[in-house]
Amino acid sequence: MYHLGNCTTCQAIIKKTGADTAALDMQDIKFDKITPAQLEESDSYRMKKMAGSYEALFSCRALKDKELGLKDKKLEEKDYRKLILEENTFLKRLVTIPGNKIFIGNDKKTAAALKDVLKK
Repeated sequence: MYHLGNCTTCQAIIKKTGADTAALDMQDIKFDKITPAQLEESDSYRMKKMAGSYEALFSCRALKDKELGLKDKKLEEKDYRKLILEENTFLKRLVTIPGNKIFIGNDKKTAAALKDVLKK
């Protein structure tokens, strides 16, 4: 699970879904940044492949988004990848990969689906 430890939304979802007691590797991306290998299509890390694109992993809610004026720019996949690797707030949170499934974001539907998977 990729999260920000100081984010109250992340903390609430972790508790609500039972991720805090599940056998998940928890990575606080503020202190342990996402690596290119974790984003790329390798055997142990397949975040981009599972999500379908870097754009699907990108958070356009980040304050840096507004600072950099990204909403007015035409971004390509390589741009999303670069931004996610440079700034932890650009990774949509939470990203959880239990087994062969990926859960991206913190909306109620995603949290409920994650909770169901973690109960099994």
